[in-house]
Amino acid sequence: MKSKFLSIVASLCCLFGASVFAADEKPTEYLIAAGDILDVSVWKEPELTREVPVRPDGGITFPLIGNVKAAGKTADQLRDEIASSLSKFMPDPAVSVTVKMFKGNVIYVIGKVNKPGEYPVGRYVDVMQAISLAGGLTVYADEDDIKVLRRTKDGTVTFNFDYNEVVNGENLEQNIILQPGDTVMVPE
Repeated sequence: MKSKFLSIVASLCCLFGASVFAADEKPTEYLIAAGDILDVSVWKEPELTREVPVRPDGGITFPLIGNVKAAGKTADQLRDEIASSLSKFMPDPAVSVTVKMFKGNVIYVIGKVNKPGEYPVGRYVDVMQAISLAGGLTVYADEDDIKVLRRTKDGTVTFNFDYNEVVNGENLEQNIILQPGDTVMVPE
């Protein structure tokens, strides 16, 4: 039953352009997000070595090649794309891309928690960890009707979360890994 549920959720998320990780799954590599600061360098080309912010639209601008989509890619994927584009202008460019500041990995926890707000996180966190970051639930929280909102290119996807079930070790697949920009809503 659990694997069928995860399969359905994963299919829906792919359909909506999002991805979701089960509670026991961790992404293998960090995906660049809007707001991150990247260090991009090209070996023996000091004029092509620079700090580059990832714009809110997920793109960066780099000399010679112009606009490149960075958000949603790993640093290695972006490196390969920049190197491929630069190869039109120079033979075998040696490019490196590192994430200097993880400013784009921000989640929000709102509603009946002790410290609602924006939380920049330097790692992936699940719903329970996000609630913990926000100081836990207040006595007025509706523990079985928590929602996670995720914006995708096709609209907003909502995930239900029942705090009591997860605390009791039931339906742990609902304790999803949050993605940058996700909002955990704890109603009264």
